[in-house]
Amino acid sequence: MDRRKFLKNASLTSIGLAAGSSVLACAKTEKTLTDATQQKEDTTTIIDNTSFPVSICTWGFVDANAKAGQTLEQGVKALDAAIAGVAIEEENLTNTTVGKGGAPDRDGQVTLDACVMDSSGDCGAVVCVQNITNVALLAKKVMTETPHVILAAKGAEDFAYTQGFKKENLLTEASKKAWEDWKKTSEYKPIINIENHDTIGMLCLDKDGDIAGACTTSGLSYKMKGRVGDSPIIGSGLFVDNQVGGAAATGLGEEILKTVGSFLIVELMRNGMHPQQACEEAINRIVNKNKNHKDFQAAYIAINKAGQTGSYCIHPGFAYMKYQHGKNERILSKAFLKA
Repeated sequence: MDRRKFLKNASLTSIGLAAGSSVLACAKTEKTLTDATQQKEDTTTIIDNTSFPVSICTWGFVDANAKAGQTLEQGVKALDAAIAGVAIEEENLTNTTVGKGGAPDRDGQVTLDACVMDSSGDCGAVVCVQNITNVALLAKKVMTETPHVILAAKGAEDFAYTQGFKKENLLTEASKKAWEDWKKTSEYKPIINIENHDTIGMLCLDKDGDIAGACTTSGLSYKMKGRVGDSPIIGSGLFVDNQVGGAAATGLGEEILKTVGSFLIVELMRNGMHPQQACEEAINRIVNKNKNHKDFQAAYIAINKAGQTGSYCIHPGFAYMKYQHGKNERILSKAFLKA
């Protein structure tokens, strides 16, 4: 066989093999898509709306979660219920990590961060806001009343006044005294499970099966001026996809930001993971990327469309609240490290 015939035959053979491979690949892809479609259909059939509504939040914020759950039972939509719930802590003067009464930055200024995400996929956020207590509601106003997603500092504060928010001094006498005591040493170190980095992240599943969430915080105690953590950042502190579920984070924001963990959890649930498994994988990502993970806390909560929930953290001691069927319970989270 001469070279020309050999190349011609080889080309025809290659075309045949390629065509055969393509057919097989198409058949395999079609089967995979069919299986995936069937799996989604099967998942839909097991969702029981008698388990709705549900509200969950980070840490032991009993009153806040009860407010959200009771509001959901009245037929209020998920986002408004979440905002009503976190407002309890924003207005709680004894809570030094959220809202009015929160610990100030190193210059003695209380600055707040928050974000919200609706079941429609819309979201809004505010960062470094002074003089406004209910910043989760302000984040919703950014979402609904502006063409933007995030407003910062003085711009966010000025916008708040146009929306009817009142100016308040957020620095309480107790927080001021604690700040003045801190200035004697000016030493900063994250304290695991102590309220210098706690956040309230809340996820709500309403009677219609829609999911939304809110996350609000005063950030790290005695942080550098202008510091922003994960809490107001969509995808890190909070993420919701109404077809799948939602997740929220708490802990040391600098580390949570690096893996966009709330988004990751939702994507893992999209691929079939239970909320518990997804939270565990998100924490594992943080741990595997940081050899100093024993020096800080990070934690996640999550809920899916069926109302199933989960949580996971690095250090023991984190818990979350769950309101369902009129019962508001504190659930101790599993942890990567053992006590």
